[in-house]
Amino acid sequence: MTETIQQITPAQFVALFNRIGEAIEAEKGWLSDLDGVIGDGDHGVTMAIGWTAVREALAGIGADKSFTDICNTAAKAFLNAVGASAGPLYATAFMRGGAALKGRETLDAATMVAFIEAAAQGIVDRGKAEPGDKTMVDAWMPAVAAAKAALADGKSLADCLQAAASGAESGMKATADMTAKKGRSSKLGERSLGHMDPGAASTFITLRTMAQGVAALTN
Repeated sequence: MTETIQQITPAQFVALFNRIGEAIEAEKGWLSDLDGVIGDGDHGVTMAIGWTAVREALAGIGADKSFTDICNTAAKAFLNAVGASAGPLYATAFMRGGAALKGRETLDAATMVAFIEAAAQGIVDRGKAEPGDKTMVDAWMPAVAAAKAALADGKSLADCLQAAASGAESGMKATADMTAKKGRSSKLGERSLGHMDPGAASTFITLRTMAQGVAALTN
């Protein structure tokens, strides 16, 4: 009987980033459709460009690089590729997350939760958005809360990530009942009601893909 691994290596971390890039590429049409209702209609394309740059940058990274090196490389690549608001937000998320992993040789449940929390806080600090503003923060913060609760219950790495994905999904769906208070969609006022935030949707895809990727890794 195979068991899901409890720790991942830097190489496996890079593989997770590659999976996220593939998932974002596959869902970019849906993300842009969501954005077309309440924004510029380019969120899916923008995220796909950013994650493609990340994948290309990480393809050349040395096997001796640390988690922090990987995150900093991803941050630089995403920021250089995406000049829109998502660029600085995700670059900050990568850098903050990478700082939380400094000195680690493997990544376990506790460290993964710390990574997610640090990344989410970086997005909050950079974007100045709060829960309820109808942004990606509304998916990130429930994801953090769910992951921390799972960790407190002694759950595995895979289970903590699945909890994060479920939290992000609930948060994403909840944005449909919110009035946008940040970004271009805030100009719509009440007309933004009934539509999910595309940034929250891409957050869900990111965390769901990480959960699926870790679940697929077995001893």
